[in-house]
Amino acid sequence: MAMNADTIKRYGDELYQSLIACTPIDPLTNREPDITIEDAYQIQLRMIQRRLDAGEIVIGKKIGVTSKVVMDMLGVNQPDFGHLLSGMVFNEGEAVDTSKMIAPRAEAEVAFLLAKDLTGPGVTAEDVLRATECVMPCFEIVDSRIKDWKIKIQDTVADNASCGVFTLGGVRRSPRDIDLALAGMVLEKNGEIISTSSGASVQGSPVNSVAWLANTLGAYGITLKAGDVILSGSQSPLVPVKAGDSLYCAVGGLGSTSVRFI
Repeated sequence: MAMNADTIKRYGDELYQSLIACTPIDPLTNREPDITIEDAYQIQLRMIQRRLDAGEIVIGKKIGVTSKVVMDMLGVNQPDFGHLLSGMVFNEGEAVDTSKMIAPRAEAEVAFLLAKDLTGPGVTAEDVLRATECVMPCFEIVDSRIKDWKIKIQDTVADNASCGVFTLGGVRRSPRDIDLALAGMVLEKNGEIISTSSGASVQGSPVNSVAWLANTLGAYGITLKAGDVILSGSQSPLVPVKAGDSLYCAVGGLGSTSVRFI
């Protein structure tokens, strides 16, 4: 049975207050054992609405749970998505203040900037390539409003796919000039290599990931819009970060980006 509107509103408001106060809350799945993923998306929309009411605007979407490791951890076989808002974006070189987050973890990925709308269902990888203005290396610094990252898929979905903030690298290239599935990625933390991977670790290619998102959102009547930023899913492990840390990520054929934390 679907969760009632008052309960959805209550949890959405609770997650919003947690975000503002930087105070974690108990997992929703502990309190509502029957919560569905559909319920969780409704809670997410309430949390987003609170941010919109406070003056932010939606500037894109993020795809989460793209790697097999994270899917296995959460016991699911599909990714999830969240909304990117204007208050989340940092430019390259801007320091990220960890005191405004609860338990930040960084992941390296490829961001897409759309030149044309994408409306599912039926969107293919080719459609994504045609619709994309450019791609760039980026960092998503995820953060969980759920205490100690004790999350199931419904918890992270309700919590806007554990969105924190993100940084966009200054290097931009057309995805038609680079095979993102084969492009290698190297992630360094404080000068030490943490992980190496390729785009194939994300749904076979970050391009497939964006197609999945367009088709999934199409079922909800939502279109990916020209001008949207799309974070295509992590190609690295989740790396805990604190003040004083710095990260560097290089993507073969695309370039590099870095972020520092204060």
